[in-house]
Amino acid sequence: MALNLSIHEALIYTMLTMSGVDSEISDAELERIGAIVKNLPVFEGFDIEQLTATATKCGDALGEQDGLNQVLAAIASTVPVKLHETAYALAVEIAIIDRRIEKEEIRFLQMLRDCLGLDKLTTAAIERGARARHRKV
Repeated sequence: MALNLSIHEALIYTMLTMSGVDSEISDAELERIGAIVKNLPVFEGFDIEQLTATATKCGDALGEQDGLNQVLAAIASTVPVKLHETAYALAVEIAIIDRRIEKEEIRFLQMLRDCLGLDKLTTAAIERGARARHRKV
């Protein structure tokens, strides 16, 4: 099953997959995904009313045999190189919401990094920035 995604859908799939890899999609994660889609310039032109349908399609794709690998392949082939760091940053933004990153989330980030061809120094900087933004006093 080859997924044919728009760039917006691929970025949303990135966040939704990050949210679901630990088998627990929290309300905070869903709210953050909605806020990101509404507010970030990269989602300009995306109809927010399509977010629920996109989430359903993502869940269906992940439920297929070899779904995770299919979704990762679709993300890598759809997201332009200039947005690879953005895709990774969006995934990290969702992972860090609960201020702890589970081993499944770490593994997904590694897989995403590899499929997007990002180096460890770049991804470490993105992760460090996310931790700084989400710290509490």
